[in-house]
Amino acid sequence: MSTKPEHRDTKTCMGQMMPVQDALQVLSGKWKLPILISLGFGNKRFGEIAKDIPKITDRMLSKELRELEMNFLIERRVYDTVPVTVEYSKTEYGTSLDPVINELHKWGSKHRKKIMNKV
Repeated sequence: MSTKPEHRDTKTCMGQMMPVQDALQVLSGKWKLPILISLGFGNKRFGEIAKDIPKITDRMLSKELRELEMNFLIERRVYDTVPVTVEYSKTEYGTSLDPVINELHKWGSKHRKKIMNKV
C-alpha cells in the first residue's frame, strides 16, 4: 500500500480495502489477538490460556479457540491420557501473523505514551 497521496479509482480502493476487511473479520473481537499472543509463548492447555487473559470467560475462550482453529491459525491436539489432555498451539499459518502483532505492539506502545502524556 502506497503512503504517498495519489488519485485512486474505486476499484483500486476496494482492492486495498477488501483484504484488510477479510483480515479484520478473522481477527475480530477483543480476544483473538490476546489468545494468539498467549500461544506465541508456547503450547498451552485451556486453563493456562485462561490464566494468561484476565476477564475472558471459559465460554468465550472456547468459542474463540474454535474460530481460530476453523481459520487454521491454531491447532488443537487431544492426547489419549486419563483424564484426556487437550493442548493448543499456533500453526505455521498462525505464526505468519507475528509481524502484524509485533507492529500492533509497537504502535500501541507509542499510542499509549502519546495519550498518557496528553492527560
